[in-house]
Amino acid sequence: MAILLLIEDEPGIRLTLTDRLTAEGHTVETRADGPSGLDAARRSGYDLILLDVMLPGQSGLDLTRALRAKTQVPIIMVTARGDETDRVLGLELGADDYIPKPFSRPELLARIRAVLRR
Repeated sequence: MAILLLIEDEPGIRLTLTDRLTAEGHTVETRADGPSGLDAARRSGYDLILLDVMLPGQSGLDLTRALRAKTQVPIIMVTARGDETDRVLGLELGADDYIPKPFSRPELLARIRAVLRR
């Protein structure tokens, strides 16, 4: 399947998502803060990045902006910030999709498959 980078600061969510995505056959690497997530994203060839907006050290919006300056790797923002303004900003900065928390497992998996098909 795909090699995914999950950048999420909440340990419980990080573990749950890693378990679910691994069970679907994906390889998942994780980072818990903005700077280490950006460093990992720049160093490795991921098929997709799952990115929280509210991260320590650097926001997911800043990471999206920085990544779009260098790469076209697909980005799905998975975040508690789900109001329309945040969703529009994330998409305008270059995210391929934006999923507000809480979300269902089937929806997340469907959105990952849809982005990877493009």
